[in-house]
Order: sequence, then C-alpha cells, then structure tokens
Amino acid sequence: MCIAAPMTIETVHQEENTAVAVLNGNRLTVDISLIPVKVGDSVLVHAGCVLQILSMDEAEEMVALFEELERLSGI
Repeated sequence: MCIAAPMTIETVHQEENTAVAVLNGNRLTVDISLIPVKVGDSVLVHAGCVLQILSMDEAEEMVALFEELERLSGI
C-alpha cells in the first residue's frame, strides 16, 4: 500500500528543486520540480515528491486521520 503524507514546507532550495518538509518533527528532503512551493505551505508528499499543495483545512484533517490511525494501531 502506498500512502502520501501531509507535511509542511520548512525551507526551499530553488536552485536544486528541493525543499525540506516536516511532519511531527521528522524532516525529509523532497522534490519540488512538479509543484512550486513556499515556506509554510502544507503539501502532500509521496515517494519524496510534492504532489499538491493542501489547504489548511485539508492538511489538518489528514493529520488528524493519521493520528487516529496511529492511536488505533497502538504504534
């Protein structure tokens, strides 16, 4: 199963087409060549690539769903 995760853009490196995205303190360097982003954007990340920019409501809902899955799975 493949899962895309909601993350927040922390820093952008335009010259490299990368950014650092964060979720729950976990940082990941992501490819931004498909979607132009800016610091503070909420984004959907899959396989190290930003797939779309999320609205704040979408991001909050997805984070809540991930937290509920974590709680239910006992991780």
